[in-house]
Amino acid sequence: MAPEKFKRKLTAILSADVKGYSRLMGEDEEWTLRTLNAYKEVMRSLVQQHRGRVVSSPGDNVLAEFGSVVDAVQCGVEIQQVLRAKNALLPETRRMEFRIGINLGDVIEEGDSIYGDGVNIAARLESLAQAGGICISGSAYEQIENKLPLRYDYLGEHEVKNIAKPVRVYRAQIEPEAVPSKLVKEKRPVGKRLSKTALAIIAVVVIAGAVILYQFVLRPSASKTEVASKEKMAFPLPDRPSIAVLPFANMSDDPKQEYFSDGMTEEVITALSKVPKLFVIARNSTFTYKGKPVKVNQVAEELGVRYVLEGGVRKAGDKIRITAQLIDALTGHHIWADRYDRNLNDIFTVQDEITKKIITAMQVKLTEGEQVRAAAKGTNNLEAYLKCLQANEHIHRQNIESNTLGKQLAEEAIALDPKYAWAYAVLGRAHMMDVFLRSTKSPKDSIAKAIELVQRALVLDDTLAEAYSLLGFLFSNTRQYDKALAKAEHAVALNPNSAYAHYMLGKILVFDGRWEESIPEYKKAIRLNPMPPNTYLWSLGLSYAWTGQYEEAITWCKKAVLQEPNSLMAHEMMAVVYSLSGREEEARAEVTEILRLNPKFSLEKVAKSCGYKKETDCERLIGALQKAGLK
Repeated sequence: MAPEKFKRKLTAILSADVKGYSRLMGEDEEWTLRTLNAYKEVMRSLVQQHRGRVVSSPGDNVLAEFGSVVDAVQCGVEIQQVLRAKNALLPETRRMEFRIGINLGDVIEEGDSIYGDGVNIAARLESLAQAGGICISGSAYEQIENKLPLRYDYLGEHEVKNIAKPVRVYRAQIEPEAVPSKLVKEKRPVGKRLSKTALAIIAVVVIAGAVILYQFVLRPSASKTEVASKEKMAFPLPDRPSIAVLPFANMSDDPKQEYFSDGMTEEVITALSKVPKLFVIARNSTFTYKGKPVKVNQVAEELGVRYVLEGGVRKAGDKIRITAQLIDALTGHHIWADRYDRNLNDIFTVQDEITKKIITAMQVKLTEGEQVRAAAKGTNNLEAYLKCLQANEHIHRQNIESNTLGKQLAEEAIALDPKYAWAYAVLGRAHMMDVFLRSTKSPKDSIAKAIELVQRALVLDDTLAEAYSLLGFLFSNTRQYDKALAKAEHAVALNPNSAYAHYMLGKILVFDGRWEESIPEYKKAIRLNPMPPNTYLWSLGLSYAWTGQYEEAITWCKKAVLQEPNSLMAHEMMAVVYSLSGREEEARAEVTEILRLNPKFSLEKVAKSCGYKKETDCERLIGALQKAGLK
C-alpha cells in the first residue's frame, strides 16, 4: 500500500497566548476564564474580518492562519490595539495581555488542523514577544517590509527549539511614540550623505506614513466588537442619538477610591443629560452593570441605545489617569478613545473634554446656550467636590448610618465652598431622607429644612433640574400642590433626559389627583431608566389601577414585588391593586406579607401619611386595604 500523502501549503500563521496566564488563574479562576473567553471572541471576530480563520484555541492560546502575511500582521496590530483599550479599563494586576508571533511557512494540512515547522516557529516567536506586542519571522518580514506603514526592530537571529536553523526575528512597533530599545542592528551598506532635498522628501514620506498608520492601523474607529441587533432591543431606538455610560472602573489599588470613579461616571451622565438633542440612560440602570464583565451589544440591546461609553479612573495622590472609549453598538466600531494623565486639580477640565468629545463623536451640534449648560460646574474647590461625591454615595445607600455620614460630608463641602449649589441640594436630600428613614424627631422640621436647602441651591444654580424635582416633591409633602407641580414641570422642561424629573412629575400629578396624566410621565422615566428603582414600578402600577386598567396594574406591581420581595411599599400597592380589581384572596396574601415586614403597620399609619390632595383618593386607598384585611 502506498504511504498516505499529506496536503502541504504555504500559509501565514498567527499564534497568540496570554502573558502571566497561570498567575491570573491562580488569583481568580472564574474571572480569568470569563475575560479570556470575551477576549478570544474579539480576536475571532478580527481574524474573520481580515480574511483569516481560527484553527484552534486551546487554553489561553489562539492559532489562526491567513492567505496573506499582510492580512495576518494587520490583524495582529488591530488585536493588540483593541485589547489594549479594554485592558486600560482594568487594574494593572488584572490585565490580560497577549503575545503574538507571526510566521510565513510550510505546513501540513489535515482536516481543519495544520502542523509542522511553520506552526512551531510562530509559537516560538510568540514567546519572544513582549506582552501586548508582536514578533514576526524573517520570512514574513520579507513579504511586508514595504507594504505596511509600520516600523520594525531587528532582534537578530535566534536559536529556536526543534528548528534546525536560527530564525531571524523582528519586532513590529505598533506604538507611534515608542522609543527603540537597544537592539541588535542588521548590517547595512552605508550610503552617501543625503542632501537637504532628499531629507525633505524623506520627511514628507515619514509624515505621510504616520498619517496612513493612524488612519488605517491605530485609529480607534477601525476596531470592532460584536454588533447589537435592533430586532433584539428591549426598547425601540429613540429618534435622537442615544447613549449609556457604564460605570467607570476603579483602576486604583485602593477600593476606597470607588466613590471617585462612580462620581466621574455620574458627572459625565449629568453633563450629557443637559443636552436635549441626546437621549441618555439614567445612572440607576447603567450602574446595574457595575463590576460585571458585560458585552457592549448586550448593554445596547437591554437598554435600547446605539452608543455605549466605558472607561476607567486611576487616582494616586494628586495624579489621575482617565481612560474612555465610545462604541457604536450597531456597527461595532470604537468611534472615539482617549487617555488623560493629569493632576487631580484638572479633573473638571477633563470631565468637560470627555463630554465635548463624546458629543462631537456622536455628531451632535449644540447651540451656544446648550454648550454652556453641558459644561457647567458648581465649584472650583476640589476638596469640596470630593466630599460631595462621598456624601452623595452615602445618601444613595438609604440607611440611617450612611445618611447621617452623608449629611456631615455635605455640610463640610458647604463649609469649604459656601457657593457650591450641588452641595446644598445633596444636604437637602439627606434631610428629606431622614423623614423616610424615620430617623428625625420632627418630620415637619426636616421637610422645612430640606426646602430651605434646596431653594438655596437653586438660587446659586438655577440649572439643577433634579433640585427643582426634589423641591416639587417637598412642596407636595406640605400640600402646596400648585407650587409643587410648577417646579416639577420646570424640571422636565430644563432636562427632558432626567428619569428622576419625569418620575417626580408623575408622583406630583398623582398627589394632585391627575392619575391619567401621571402614566406617560412614569413610562418616560422607565424608558430613560430601563432598570428602574422599585418605586417606579409600583407607582406606575397604582396609576393604572386608579384608571381601571387592572391587568396592566397587576403586571407592574408584580414586577415591583419580584424585584424587591422585602419592599413593604411594593406589597402595600400590590394589595391595593388586587383589592381594587376584585382579587380579594390575593390581596389578603399581600397584607400578610406587609405584616410580616412590619407587624405594627396599620390603617391609621396609612391615613396619617396619605398625601393626596383629594380626600376621595385617600378614602379609596384606605378602603382597598381595609377590604384586603388590614386593620
